[in-house]
Amino acid sequence: MNPTNRANALILGISIFLGLTALGYLLGRAAIDFKEYERSVSVKGLSEREFPADVMIWPISFTESSNDLGTLYNSIEVSKKSIEAFLVSKGIAAPEISYSLPSVTDKAAQEFNNGQKAEFRYVAIQTVTVYSSNVSIVRKAMNELSELGKTGIAFKGEDFQNQTEYLFTDLNKIKPEMIQETTTKAREVALKFAEDSNSKLGKIKQASQGQFTIEPRDKNNPHIKKIRVVSTVEYYLSD
Repeated sequence: MNPTNRANALILGISIFLGLTALGYLLGRAAIDFKEYERSVSVKGLSEREFPADVMIWPISFTESSNDLGTLYNSIEVSKKSIEAFLVSKGIAAPEISYSLPSVTDKAAQEFNNGQKAEFRYVAIQTVTVYSSNVSIVRKAMNELSELGKTGIAFKGEDFQNQTEYLFTDLNKIKPEMIQETTTKAREVALKFAEDSNSKLGKIKQASQGQFTIEPRDKNNPHIKKIRVVSTVEYYLSD
């Protein structure tokens, strides 16, 4: 090999060595930076609001009894009309009132009656349901229902199948504001964590929004709804 070729080979070898050294350094630096970039903190943000229910479903059940089916159904109709008239007089619109089919029990046809003859052969349960967005008006009528009971209508207490319900239907209107609040609160917590750990808060790595829950504020105020949502946000940290 002549001196020129030998010099060229030497220069090429030095260049390759320097290149590999630089590449190794850059890869090492990138690995360190990547490891630092992977540092993160996961925090939660909560948003809670209280709103009055905007829809009320009020089932009113009453019983009638007789030894004659015709008389029984006539009594049911009379009581239904009395209840409707009462509700309308209290400000509830007629279209907001509906009726279910009466449930009639024939005591004589029951297999187990302990051999005792019932005073009335037929007993019926009828339910009148109010579905209204005028919650305050319906609640006032509910508190005054005893007026109608004095006329002789035997109202039946609430049971598992017939319970007054309070609904909140405007959730979509308040969702954006509540989600923004959870994100803001989560960031405040993350900033505090970063400050305490001598770190800097970076971008969001990932985030997830929990489900909205709507529950009564307490058992004594079912018409006031507590809406709650929690968001989980993970942020990158750096020195």
